[in-house]
Order: sequence, then C-alpha cells, then structure tokens
Amino acid sequence: MPSHLQNPIFHNEEAARAWFETRIWPDGPFCPHCGSTNVTRLHGEKHRAGLLQCNGCREQFTVTVNTVCERSKIALTKWCLVIYLLNSSKKGMSALQVHRMIGGSYKTAWFLCHRIREAIREGKMPDGLGGKNKVVEIDETYVGGKEANKRKSKRRTDGARGPIDKAPVVSLVERDGSVRSFLLAKAREPS
Repeated sequence: MPSHLQNPIFHNEEAARAWFETRIWPDGPFCPHCGSTNVTRLHGEKHRAGLLQCNGCREQFTVTVNTVCERSKIALTKWCLVIYLLNSSKKGMSALQVHRMIGGSYKTAWFLCHRIREAIREGKMPDGLGGKNKVVEIDETYVGGKEANKRKSKRRTDGARGPIDKAPVVSLVERDGSVRSFLLAKAREPS
C-alpha cells in the first residue's frame, strides 16, 4: 500500500471520526437540530461510538448528521479513503476503480462516489457569468440516442433525422472560467 494511504484515518474508525469532527466542528460540537453548543458526549456499551446529546432540545446526533455520510452504514474510514481518492485523482476516478481499491461491493463504491460528487459539485449560480473583460460563449446541442439503438416501438419510421425526441441542452462557457448547462423544456425555431 502506498505510504500516503498509511494515514490512521483510513484504518482506524476513531481516528476517522476525530478527523471528521475537527473539519465539521472546528470550534467544538453543536446540535444540528437547534444550534446549541451545550452538548454531552454519551459513552458506554449502550451507546454507539461518537454519539452526542443536546442538553437544550435533548436530541441525539453524531458528526455525520447533515453530511453526505448521514444514514449510511458504511464505515467512516471508507468515507475518508474515498473522499481522499476522488479529490487527489487528477483525471477523476470511476466507481469501478474505487471498488478495486477499497474492496467490498461495487454498489457500495458507486454509492460513495455519487454522494461525494454530489456534495462537491457547483451549486446554483451565485454570481452571473461574464463581467468586465470576460467573454461568454453559448452553444446548444440535442442529447438523445441513435435511432438504431432505440426500442423498435420508439423508432421514427419516416427515415428523417434531427432533434425530434431529443432533449435540447444549452451551455454557457466563460473563457478560462465556469461552465453552466441547462436542460430546456422545449426548443423552437427562431422567428
């Protein structure tokens, strides 16, 4: 195993939990339900590891609440490892490659990859594209399968080609910047 993967957060559940807590709660734990910082760490055989209880609203929670790891039975060590692998890979990494590296089932690797990618994708446009000395280009395309690949009942019988039964997509590209793509509900010829 490469030396950079020898980090204890990839092999020790307690170290992984501590790593998550320092990132999510840099100023100490707080209740995700009411925001109170008056919380108690629950210990003992009756309580699962990392369980906390708010002294204000009396709700129990762990560091995974309101994160991509929430309601997941997958160990935090695997979450840490896959987060590291996806973020350190130059060209991205497929779920199949992650499956080969972490073991377990392909379905688990696929689930981890999709949850993490969803968490790190860009959200809505807080700022518009363009601005002073910026160039924004626009282009459209139609996304859909080839007629030969469609189910026989869905194929066009008139022999025509074109964007019929395909989804119109418009993309705005800022040179040396961001890209925004939008699926259009309907496309029509300009009048």
